[in-house]
Amino acid sequence: MALFCHLKLDDLQEYMGKVFGIDYVVANVSKMHGGAQKVVYKIDCTNRFSCILYVWDLTMNFFQEEIANEAITDRSYGSDLFEMNNRYLREHGIQTPALYDLNKERSRYNFDYALVEYVNGHKAEVYFHHSDTTVQDRLFERVGHMLTGMHANERHSYGKPNQVGNHSGSCHLLQLENAKVQLSYASNHIESIKKNECRLLEKLHELESRIKPRSRYGFIHGELGPDHILVTDQLEPYLIDIEGAEFFDIEHEHSFLELRFGEFYRYLKNDNLDHNRMLFYRFHHHIALTSGGLKLLHRGFPDQLFAKGLADYHYRRTLQFIEG
Repeated sequence: MALFCHLKLDDLQEYMGKVFGIDYVVANVSKMHGGAQKVVYKIDCTNRFSCILYVWDLTMNFFQEEIANEAITDRSYGSDLFEMNNRYLREHGIQTPALYDLNKERSRYNFDYALVEYVNGHKAEVYFHHSDTTVQDRLFERVGHMLTGMHANERHSYGKPNQVGNHSGSCHLLQLENAKVQLSYASNHIESIKKNECRLLEKLHELESRIKPRSRYGFIHGELGPDHILVTDQLEPYLIDIEGAEFFDIEHEHSFLELRFGEFYRYLKNDNLDHNRMLFYRFHHHIALTSGGLKLLHRGFPDQLFAKGLADYHYRRTLQFIEG
């Protein structure tokens, strides 16, 4: 058995017993790779049942500095957001792993943790390289249908499901301010960004100035790459890492999908998107991913090659907005 886990083995076994019953005896605990914001373990039991243990330990979050400075209404991290969005998605027919139990007592540990359904399958990105185009068609058409249904959940104010009517103004202005912050960070570490910072800010404001007011917002995941969709052997897609889900401009989601899904975005397209919003958010994503890659690089993210590649690719794409 792998011994390392945020919970002591006796505490974990007690927790499993309380949630599932005495027949669920822990046989193995293994840490799963990936997440920059929460720690994920797979729990295997002697009766062949498996589940996931999520741990929201801020000390192991690679963006803890940003989280500490976030306004409470703009958070995209925390067990309470996971619980709320899990409930909202499942109530609206959007598949995401079931939440079995959430422990927020903080009596034995100074972090929240939860037991969540284990979905046996692969991330959607694996299917980019699948040899059978029929399988690809079936899966990504299902993903497109799922997203269309999710985005069709609308309301007149943006924000979290429990923030009805709390926000006035335009949601894209939040990303305008975020882009400025991320651009400043990137300019401190990439000479060509620093050299062109004023021109990049001008382009940012130019793109923002083209956006006309809107008063309807769809429910989006917020960071939906192919690594945030689990796919079962029956080609059923499940959304994961859902803490950032909220009502927002769906162009924010689609511009990110376009970046992350490449040629497979054709299955996810929406012909009713606002072109000016798409362009603005695409620019924002390139800036934010440049900064995000740099932060992962500077803060010891295990996959340093990935972090460097992320920053390098997106800073070049950022500069393309002011070239030619």
